[in-house]
Amino acid sequence: MNQNDIFENSKLGFGMMRLPEQDGKIDYDHVCRMVDKYMDAGMNYFDTAYVYHSGNSEIAARECLVKRYPRDSFRLATKLPAWCMKTPDDRDRIFNEQLERTGVDYFDFYLLHSLEDGNNYDTYEKFDCFEWGMQKKKEGKIRHFGFSFHGTPALLEQVLDKHPEIEFVQIQLNYADWKNPLVQSGALYEILHSRNIPMIIMEPVKGGTLASLQPALEQKLKAARPQSSIASWALRFVGSLPGVLTILSGMSNDEQMDDNIRTFTDFEPLSEDEQKCIAEVNEVMFNSPLIGCTACRYCCDGCPSSINIPEIFRILNTIRLYGEEWRSSNFYQGLTAQGGKANDCLECGQCEGVCPQHLPIIELLKEASEHLDR
Repeated sequence: MNQNDIFENSKLGFGMMRLPEQDGKIDYDHVCRMVDKYMDAGMNYFDTAYVYHSGNSEIAARECLVKRYPRDSFRLATKLPAWCMKTPDDRDRIFNEQLERTGVDYFDFYLLHSLEDGNNYDTYEKFDCFEWGMQKKKEGKIRHFGFSFHGTPALLEQVLDKHPEIEFVQIQLNYADWKNPLVQSGALYEILHSRNIPMIIMEPVKGGTLASLQPALEQKLKAARPQSSIASWALRFVGSLPGVLTILSGMSNDEQMDDNIRTFTDFEPLSEDEQKCIAEVNEVMFNSPLIGCTACRYCCDGCPSSINIPEIFRILNTIRLYGEEWRSSNFYQGLTAQGGKANDCLECGQCEGVCPQHLPIIELLKEASEHLDR
């Protein structure tokens, strides 16, 4: 196997965390159409995980990709979740289940999922997951081994020093989080770039937050580049950085797919003037008190009150930005008609324990309840 084939990924990666659904289930027909568009555009990198769509994303990869395309025509990445492991035996149990779900004999890219300070990293070390991953690579079950990261710059350097065998790292990076003191995208990028470690980027549009901005900011970007979508600016910001291997986009519909393919076909890096424009937009956004939720939905699966936390935060951000409590309240009433209101929070802390953005979810739900539970 040629180790340099890690650089043969397409620049745009198909993130399978937010697949289109119908009647509460993944819409395979819709996903197949999107896969076909993506592959027809000459792109090849698919990113899933054991926990996405409550385990059904990996099955969708089998049904919509693996069964329909030659194995050597695409790259498939998935992840081992620390929070699903209780003993070392769980490593192989989960891995074998992933092989069965996806229908492949090997994974092109395999990641330790959401490595961060505390429980997740401690679990990976406790169960020797780094050595285990390299053994899987020797067996030919993994082509490239790395991890996704949501921790501090200090931890990143510690892990890289301890595990020089790591071939790539996946980080959250976008222009809004470059100087965010919680995410510290810029600092993480500089560490990896200085070590010449290839980067896979997640949340380049920050869960859709950077696809729709305040009207004045959208007008600023449209004036500079009228033919381009707002989301394309975020993708081009990341794609202009040296050392970035693949940029994941969690595409949920054909419009997003079409727009992203346009952005990455004959890709244009940001010009100097466009970089200044992004910096000005970022300065305004950074001073706006928005909730940095990326709608990953890790918080939802284990919520005992079945609260749709990301959607409630989207409503709360709308109130913070525009003060539209009447429309927001109407949307909230429809969202919570079957239960799961903000004031149903039991303050168990499960959500905060798995939130990659380290949001104070319990307090934010209290704020949402003050506006919406009347």
